Amino acid sequence: MSAESPLEIHDLTVAYHRKPVLWGVDLVVPAGQLIGIIGPNGAGKSTLIKACMGLLPVQSGWVKLFGQPFNKVATRVGYVPQRESVDWDFPVSVMDVVLMGRYGRLGLLRRPGKADRDLARSCLEKVQLLPYANRQIANLSGGQQQRVFLARALAQQADLYFMDEPFSGVDAATEAAIIAVLRELRDQGRTLLVVHHDLPTARQYFDRLLLLNMNVVAFGPTADVYTPELLQRTYGGRLTILSEVAQALGAQEPPR
Repeated sequence: MSAESPLEIHDLTVAYHRKPVLWGVDLVVPAGQLIGIIGPNGAGKSTLIKACMGLLPVQSGWVKLFGQPFNKVATRVGYVPQRESVDWDFPVSVMDVVLMGRYGRLGLLRRPGKADRDLARSCLEKVQLLPYANRQIANLSGGQQQRVFLARALAQQADLYFMDEPFSGVDAATEAAIIAVLRELRDQGRTLLVVHHDLPTARQYFDRLLLLNMNVVAFGPTADVYTPELLQRTYGGRLTILSEVAQALGAQEPPR
């Protein structure tokens, strides 16, 4: 793997209809880390990862992945979108979806071979869905669909992963299966940036946290940035959430 940072962002500004959604984002991400991106609704969390992959135009600044623009290193990047953004009625099997993760490496003219199918089966086994390989994707539960997209990302064999709320709307068993896979990838030296909405589990799951509210509030080891003061700066006056966080941290009173 390259010695370059997996992700470096400088002065990134993204706007919708001339209204900034992110501004002045500066970030250097170390390799081999499991990183949670947290912040309130509308903070720009999904916008950030889409901008990093060139899915949204940027107003100013730049993004480099492994020292290059995204289009130069696309095969090294995996992506798990929000489940709500996918057309689940498209008539395709679970195995077909996972094999889509191989197309970036195969190119447009080559079809998946035995080695690709063996890898796809291995990825489905990791997310505990191998028995569903031939089932239509529309016939799975929400949690199973999420695991299929995780298997597709695994099949990409990427060095850097962006995941947009992979735990959203899943049951406890699926959540446990997903975090186990993410930690395994991290232990293999991969870098993962995960949009996440649940504060208590954010403290448990991630090596580092990016606190985001249209710009970077804080970024660092979870123990350093998961504090009532920084969370209040991120979430503003949402004292109900912050009271729960304060209790989780052992504070006597909610942050003021």
